[in-house]
Amino acid sequence: MVSIDTYNACVDFPIFDAKSRSMKKAFLGAAGGAIGRNDSNVVVIEALKDINIHLREGDRVGLVGHNGAGKSTLLRLLSGIYEPTRGAADVRGRVAPVFDLGVGMDPEISGMENIIIRGLFLGQTRKQMKSKLDEIAEFTELGDYLHMPLRTYSTGMRVRLALGVVTSIEPEILLLDEGIGAVDAAFMAKARTKLTELVDRSGLLVFASHSNEFLAQLCDTALWIDHGTVRQAGLVDEVVEAYEGKEAADQVRNVLAQRRQ
Repeated sequence: MVSIDTYNACVDFPIFDAKSRSMKKAFLGAAGGAIGRNDSNVVVIEALKDINIHLREGDRVGLVGHNGAGKSTLLRLLSGIYEPTRGAADVRGRVAPVFDLGVGMDPEISGMENIIIRGLFLGQTRKQMKSKLDEIAEFTELGDYLHMPLRTYSTGMRVRLALGVVTSIEPEILLLDEGIGAVDAAFMAKARTKLTELVDRSGLLVFASHSNEFLAQLCDTALWIDHGTVRQAGLVDEVVEAYEGKEAADQVRNVLAQRRQ
């Protein structure tokens, strides 16, 4: 059974060199979580606080919120990159994290070899990845560069390679962050089509995005993350309206109506 459950999950980042600051009380910045002290009197940033999420197979959940609100931290918690400082996180199923595209890539080996390595990092077998080499090569449009070391690639070329790999897999739990730019608009449009197909193949989706249109295309429900807490949960149009207002929500509703046709 594919599932995600968190119980009052918190993620704190200790700041050991901040002892000289006056911290008479916790406060909130314009972005980021609360700043306070832990039981050892060490300054900490409360990146996530008391997160309770219960998701099952078939759920398609969007994450909205300003930069620094905690969306990416939540994706890293669900992927197992971060352990909860307090509370618990129970994730059942094979996770495909699509946000740190450079993880599992070696700059000294070729693009083709990196396709295999990145696939292994995402839980695929070597045999599975070898069977997908031609498909991925065609998608990336990198040609002979696929036989050259990754260190010779531009940032956009690396993103093409990484997107080619992640959109070829069969994930049970897909953790997706749209903030993976650095490629031209035409290729990103092509990548969006592949990402949509990837979502259709996945059992469960958690998707962080600033694009209301893309959220409406992929998600049915949403969480508004604000200063490390879940401020609101519900249908995607209702959460977007609370976060950005009626005009943004109307855009979402138009896309949802098109999906239902």
